[in-house]
Amino acid sequence: MSTVLPTRALAAAPPAAAATAPSPQARQLEHARALYTQTPATLAGNLVGVVLVVSFFSGVAEPLRLYGWVAVMAVLWSTRLAHYLRFLRQPDADDATLLAWRQSWRVLALLLGSCWGLAAWMFWIPTSPPHQVALLLIIYSYCVGSVQMLAGQPRLFVAFLCLVLLPTVARVATDMGHPFRLQLALIMCILFGAVWLMARTYRSALAQAIELKLRTDQLAAQLRVEKAAAEDARRAAEAASRAKTQFFAAASHDLRQPLHAMGLFAETLRQRCHDPDVAALVNSINESVDALEGLFGELLDITRIDTGGVEVKPAPVRLREVFARLRLHFEPTAFEKGLALTFRGEQHVLHADPVVLERILRNLVSNAIRYTEDGGVLVSCRRRGNRLLLQVWDSGIGISEQSLPRIFDEFFQVHSSQRPLEPHQRKGLGLGLAIVKRLADLMGAPLTVRSRVGHGTVFSLEVDPGVVPAPTATPVEVSPKMPLGLSLQGRLVVVVEDEPAVREGLTVLLKAWGADVLDFDSVGTAEAWAASVAPPRPDLLIVDYRLPEARTGLEALDAIRRRWPSERLPAIVITGSSLSGHEKEADTHDFHLLIKPVLPNKLRAMIGFKLNQR
Repeated sequence: MSTVLPTRALAAAPPAAAATAPSPQARQLEHARALYTQTPATLAGNLVGVVLVVSFFSGVAEPLRLYGWVAVMAVLWSTRLAHYLRFLRQPDADDATLLAWRQSWRVLALLLGSCWGLAAWMFWIPTSPPHQVALLLIIYSYCVGSVQMLAGQPRLFVAFLCLVLLPTVARVATDMGHPFRLQLALIMCILFGAVWLMARTYRSALAQAIELKLRTDQLAAQLRVEKAAAEDARRAAEAASRAKTQFFAAASHDLRQPLHAMGLFAETLRQRCHDPDVAALVNSINESVDALEGLFGELLDITRIDTGGVEVKPAPVRLREVFARLRLHFEPTAFEKGLALTFRGEQHVLHADPVVLERILRNLVSNAIRYTEDGGVLVSCRRRGNRLLLQVWDSGIGISEQSLPRIFDEFFQVHSSQRPLEPHQRKGLGLGLAIVKRLADLMGAPLTVRSRVGHGTVFSLEVDPGVVPAPTATPVEVSPKMPLGLSLQGRLVVVVEDEPAVREGLTVLLKAWGADVLDFDSVGTAEAWAASVAPPRPDLLIVDYRLPEARTGLEALDAIRRRWPSERLPAIVITGSSLSGHEKEADTHDFHLLIKPVLPNKLRAMIGFKLNQR
C-alpha cells in the first residue's frame, strides 16, 4: 500500500512569482524520473504477489500452467530490474533517452497487467472458495499497489486496470457454480471504481509535487545566478576597498616626501639665519608640517576603520613584545622632553588582536607624551578579576569634567581650564581618541578614562588574558633626561635617499649640525662605496626604506655593516608609509624607525638617542 501525499499542504504552498511555468516536456521528464525512483517498491510488491500465488496454488493448480506463468513473470520482472539498473548507471541521461525509456517502461507495465489478468483465469478454482478469495485479494492488492506507479499517466492506468480487473470480473461472473457470482462481480466493479478514484487523487498530488519541484529547481538555478552575481559584486567591493586603502597609502607616501624635504630645508634656513623673525617663521613651518603628519595618520586610520579595512583577529599577545615596540617608537620623544617613559606588567599575556591593541596603545601614549611637560608616562598591566587591565598614566595637564563625556567624539579637542594649550598640543583634527574608541569597540574591550586637571589622566582598557606563557626578561626603564642640545662635530653620517630634494635637505641640515655627510641615491652606490678601498667608518646610518629597483634600505644597512662586522653601526630608517609595520624588521636589523615627514626636532632627538648624546 502507498502513502498518499498531503495534497492540502501542497496546494497551500504559494507559487513562485519569479519562476516561469514549467514546460510539458519538463513535467514528462520529471515524471519519468519519479517512475524509476518508485521502481524498487513496485518490483518488491510484484515479487511478493508472485510468491503468494506460488505458495497458495502449488499442488492445486496444474504445475505446467503455474510454473509457465511464473517463468513469464520472472522474465518481465528481470527486464524491469534491468531498466532500473540502467537508469542508476546513467543518472545524467539526456532528455530523449529518458523519454524513450519511459515508453519501454509503459510497455512492460501493460505486459505485467496482462499476466495478472490472465492469472484470474489460470488459477481460478471453482470448488475452492478459500483459493478464490486469496486470488482476488492478491490481484486487488496488486492493483492498489500500482496506483503509485501508474497514476501519473491516466490513459495507461485505465488500460492497466482493464487488463487486470476486467478479466477478473469476467471470470467471477462466468462461474456458474458460484451462487453469488453476480454480486461478487458487482463488488469487483465497485472496487475497480474505488481504485480509479484513488489513482485520480494521487495523480493530482503527484502533479502538484512535480510542479513544485520544477519551480524549486528553477528558483535554485536563479538563486545560483544571483549568488554568483552577488559574489562578483562582493569581490568587486573588496577590490575597491583594497584599492582605496592602497591609494591612501600611496598618496600618503607621495605627499609626505615634499613635506619631509620642506621641514629639512626650513630647519637649515633657521640654522643659517640668526634673524629672530626668520626663526619664528621657520618654527611655524615646522609646526605646520608636524600637524600635517598627524592629520595624515588620523585620516588614514579613520578611513581604514570606516571602510572595514580593520579585521580583528584575536590571538595570544605577549606584552613584553608590544612594550618593546612602544619603547622603540617613543623613547626618543620622551628623551627629548625629559620625561620618564615606564612600562610595568610586561610579563602578562593577552588575548587580543596584536595590531589593533598596539595601535590603541600608540595613540594613548602619543597623547600622554604630547600633553605632559613634567614627570612621565606609565604604561601598566595588572589583573582585575578574570581580566587584565591595561592602563596609560600621565602627569600632564588633565581633562576637565565638562570635557570628559566628549573626548571620544570625532573632531573634539580637549581644552584645559587651568592652563592654555601649547601650539604643539593643539595639532590634529581631534580624531586620535575617536580612533582609539572605535578600535576598542572592534575588539570588544571596554575603554574608560579618569582625569584631574593639573594632575594627569589615566586611560583603562579591559582585555581577556591569554594562555601562552611569556618569557622572562629584566624590565628596562627610561630615566628622566634633560632636553637635547645636539652637536655632530666630527661625526660621519651616511645618508641613502633616492629623492633628490629630501637627500639635499637632509645633507644640508646634518652639515649645519656639524656632521660630515656621505649621501647615496641607491643601494648599489652604497654597496660600491662600502666595497671600496679603506672607506671611512661612519658613526650613523640614515636610510630611506623604499629605494629604486624594488630594493630597500635594509639591504644598504646590511651592505655597510658587513664592512665593519665587529661593530653594530647605529641606524635610523625613514619611511613614508604608515600602513606597513616594520617593528620585527627593526628588532632583527637593529634600527629605529621614523615616519615621514620627519621634523628636524624629532630627527635631532632620534640622532641624540642613537649616539647617546644630550
